[in-house]
Amino acid sequence: MNLKHSKQRDSIKEFLSTRKDHPTADVVYMNVRKSFPNISLGTVYRNLTLLADIGEIARLRIGDGADHFDYDTSPHYHFVCLECGEVSDFDFPFMEHIIENARKSFKGDIKGQTTYFYGHCESCSKQQMSICDADCI
Repeated sequence: MNLKHSKQRDSIKEFLSTRKDHPTADVVYMNVRKSFPNISLGTVYRNLTLLADIGEIARLRIGDGADHFDYDTSPHYHFVCLECGEVSDFDFPFMEHIIENARKSFKGDIKGQTTYFYGHCESCSKQQMSICDADCI
Protein backbone atom coordinates (compact mmCIF):
# COMPACT_ATOMS: atom_id res chain seq x y z
CA MET A 1 0.00 0.00 0.00
CA ASN A 2 1.38 3.38 -0.99
CA LEU A 3 0.52 5.81 1.82
CA LYS A 4 0.99 9.53 1.81
CA HIS A 5 3.70 10.40 4.33
CA SER A 6 2.42 11.67 7.67
CA LYS A 7 4.53 13.08 10.50
CA GLN A 8 1.70 12.25 12.90
CA ARG A 9 1.66 8.61 11.78
CA ASP A 10 5.44 8.45 12.08
CA SER A 11 5.17 9.85 15.62
CA ILE A 12 2.58 7.22 16.54
CA LYS A 13 4.81 4.42 15.24
CA GLU A 14 7.87 5.87 16.95
CA PHE A 15 5.99 6.07 20.27
CA LEU A 16 4.80 2.45 19.95
CA SER A 17 8.33 1.30 19.12
CA THR A 18 9.46 2.45 22.58
CA ARG A 19 6.73 0.59 24.47
CA LYS A 20 6.34 -3.00 25.62
CA ASP A 21 3.11 -2.46 27.57
CA HIS A 22 0.73 -2.52 24.58
CA PRO A 23 -0.94 0.87 25.11
CA THR A 24 -4.50 1.81 24.21
CA ALA A 25 -5.37 4.56 21.73
CA ASP A 26 -5.96 6.91 24.68
CA VAL A 27 -2.42 6.37 25.99
CA VAL A 28 -0.96 6.84 22.50
CA TYR A 29 -3.02 10.02 22.09
CA MET A 30 -1.90 11.51 25.42
CA ASN A 31 1.75 10.96 24.49
CA VAL A 32 1.63 11.97 20.81
CA ARG A 33 -0.14 15.20 21.84
CA LYS A 34 3.14 16.32 23.39
CA SER A 35 4.60 16.64 19.87
CA PHE A 36 1.34 17.45 18.06
CA PRO A 37 -0.88 19.48 20.45
CA ASN A 38 -3.67 19.85 17.87
CA ILE A 39 -3.97 16.14 17.04
CA SER A 40 -7.35 14.61 17.84
CA LEU A 41 -8.10 11.26 19.41
CA GLY A 42 -9.98 10.38 16.21
CA THR A 43 -6.87 11.01 14.11
CA VAL A 44 -4.78 8.84 16.42
CA TYR A 45 -7.36 6.05 16.34
CA ARG A 46 -7.71 6.21 12.53
CA ASN A 47 -3.93 6.02 12.13
CA LEU A 48 -3.63 3.13 14.60
CA THR A 49 -6.40 1.29 12.74
CA LEU A 50 -4.74 1.94 9.38
CA LEU A 51 -1.34 0.79 10.64
CA ALA A 52 -2.90 -2.37 12.08
CA ASP A 53 -4.88 -3.04 8.89
CA ILE A 54 -1.74 -2.86 6.73
CA GLY A 55 0.26 -5.00 9.19
CA GLU A 56 2.75 -2.39 10.41
CA ILE A 57 1.53 -2.80 14.01
CA ALA A 58 -0.66 -5.37 15.76
CA ARG A 59 -4.06 -4.68 17.32
CA LEU A 60 -4.83 -6.74 20.44
CA ARG A 61 -8.37 -7.31 21.61
CA ILE A 62 -7.96 -8.79 25.07
CA GLY A 63 -11.56 -8.48 26.25
CA ASP A 64 -11.36 -5.29 28.31
CA GLY A 65 -13.32 -3.21 25.78
CA ALA A 66 -10.28 -1.30 24.47
CA ASP A 67 -7.96 -2.08 21.61
CA HIS A 68 -4.31 -2.34 22.61
CA PHE A 69 -1.49 -1.85 20.11
CA ASP A 70 1.83 -3.64 19.71
CA TYR A 71 4.75 -2.50 17.56
CA ASP A 72 6.05 -6.09 17.43
CA THR A 73 4.19 -7.91 14.66
CA SER A 74 6.20 -11.12 14.91
CA PRO A 75 4.31 -14.21 16.11
CA HIS A 76 4.34 -14.19 19.91
CA TYR A 77 2.02 -14.61 22.88
CA HIS A 78 0.65 -12.12 25.39
CA PHE A 79 -0.14 -12.29 29.08
CA VAL A 80 -3.04 -10.30 30.56
CA CYS A 81 -3.22 -9.71 34.31
CA LEU A 82 -6.76 -10.16 35.61
CA GLU A 83 -6.00 -7.93 38.60
CA CYS A 84 -4.20 -4.82 37.28
CA GLY A 85 -4.96 -5.21 33.56
CA GLU A 86 -1.30 -5.19 32.48
CA VAL A 87 -0.74 -6.58 28.98
CA SER A 88 2.76 -7.87 28.34
CA ASP A 89 4.66 -10.07 25.93
CA PHE A 90 4.82 -13.63 27.20
CA ASP A 91 8.30 -15.04 26.67
CA PHE A 92 7.32 -18.50 25.54
CA PRO A 93 8.32 -20.22 22.29
CA PHE A 94 5.74 -19.66 19.57
CA MET A 95 4.22 -22.98 18.54
CA GLU A 96 3.94 -22.93 14.76
CA HIS A 97 2.75 -26.56 14.85
CA ILE A 98 -0.59 -25.40 16.29
CA ILE A 99 -1.37 -23.53 13.07
CA GLU A 100 -0.08 -26.42 10.95
CA ASN A 101 -2.29 -28.92 12.81
CA ALA A 102 -5.28 -26.61 12.60
CA ARG A 103 -4.81 -26.23 8.84
CA LYS A 104 -4.80 -30.03 8.49
CA SER A 105 -8.02 -30.31 10.49
CA PHE A 106 -9.93 -27.41 8.92
CA LYS A 107 -11.35 -27.35 5.40
CA GLY A 108 -11.18 -23.54 5.16
CA ASP A 109 -8.19 -21.23 5.00
CA ILE A 110 -6.50 -20.43 8.34
CA LYS A 111 -4.30 -17.32 8.19
CA GLY A 112 -3.06 -17.27 11.79
CA GLN A 113 -4.00 -17.55 15.44
CA THR A 114 -4.06 -15.43 18.57
CA THR A 115 -3.50 -16.75 22.06
CA TYR A 116 -3.73 -14.78 25.29
CA PHE A 117 -2.70 -16.16 28.65
CA TYR A 118 -4.66 -14.79 31.61
CA GLY A 119 -3.81 -14.82 35.30
CA HIS A 120 -2.02 -12.63 37.83
CA CYS A 121 1.26 -10.88 37.05
CA GLU A 122 4.21 -11.27 39.39
CA SER A 123 3.45 -8.03 41.25
CA CYS A 124 -0.25 -8.85 41.79
CA SER A 125 0.60 -12.44 42.79
CA LYS A 126 2.99 -11.15 45.46
CA GLN A 127 0.33 -8.70 46.70
CA GLN A 128 -2.23 -11.48 46.97
CA MET A 129 0.24 -13.67 48.85
CA SER A 130 0.99 -10.90 51.36
CA ILE A 131 -2.74 -10.22 51.86
CA CYS A 132 -3.39 -13.92 52.42
CA ASP A 133 -0.44 -14.15 54.84
CA ALA A 134 -1.79 -11.20 56.84
CA ASP A 135 -5.40 -12.51 56.83
CA CYS A 136 -4.41 -16.07 57.65
CA ILE A 137 -2.54 -15.23 60.84
